[in-house]
Amino acid sequence: MPKAVRFEEYGGVGVLNVVEVPMPEPGPAQVLVRVKAAGINPGEAKIREGLLHSMWPATFPSGQGSDLAGIVAQAGTEVTGFAEGDEVIGYTDDRASQAEYVLAEAAHLTAKPAGVPWLVAGSLFVAGVTAYAAVRAVALTAGDTVVVSGAAGGVGSIAVQLARRAGATVIGLASPANHEWLAGHGVIPVSYGDGVADRIRQAAAKVDAFIDTFGADYVELALDLGVEPSRIDTIVRFDAVQEHGVKAEGSAAGASAAVLAELAGLVAAGELEIPIVATFPLDQVRDAYRLLAQGHLRGKIALLP
Repeated sequence: MPKAVRFEEYGGVGVLNVVEVPMPEPGPAQVLVRVKAAGINPGEAKIREGLLHSMWPATFPSGQGSDLAGIVAQAGTEVTGFAEGDEVIGYTDDRASQAEYVLAEAAHLTAKPAGVPWLVAGSLFVAGVTAYAAVRAVALTAGDTVVVSGAAGGVGSIAVQLARRAGATVIGLASPANHEWLAGHGVIPVSYGDGVADRIRQAAAKVDAFIDTFGADYVELALDLGVEPSRIDTIVRFDAVQEHGVKAEGSAAGASAAVLAELAGLVAAGELEIPIVATFPLDQVRDAYRLLAQGHLRGKIALLP
């Protein structure tokens, strides 16, 4: 029997287990995928800890994970775009990708380009479409200056590259350890912490847009810098939408196989880098989330079922 990550109650990483489960059977419009890589994301930890119960409650036993890449094992009777043996990138909305086999809607899959490594393919969906939606939300054009908080994180590291592709000058807030990576991708690195507003003003005469991937008080910082609320997007501070009129467009706004295909194409062409911090076998899922909880990581963590 195939194995999958499961948890029976809310809690810390200790509630995560890898258990044997029945082989999933694809419905007419579904595809059964043998998972080669599955990314992990901060939102999953928050759901597992019960912090998002009011918005996205868990039903137990719960699986975990949205990101996936793998090989088609079986296609449903109505599926025409995929066949057994096809290499695919995709996502599931059923908290189920951290497993050896997962069901995905055919509409949530796209072909994996040969030039995209499995690790990257399996880590692309949540962070990639979130970054894509955030950059789109602040409507960047050539000549704009945008600040990105958490600029070297899973979402931020993609957002800064997409913002550069849009023609913007990009200021990336990150620890000094990540400044060289940011500079190498055409980003102006600025250290976060006390005095950050002054350091941003020194780097740019005017800030036109702000993408907040971290939370804390970055929305207020953006407003203090004179950014219009309509050009501030946060993927963390949902309370700031009502309070300040900013945007909170993220993975839900960007979620589509078409966006995933566009991002995968950029990766295959060498025009977008998805940094991978670490990989873990499925049965070390607890260790993977322990590393994620440390924060300040450059890029993504992937599980390899």
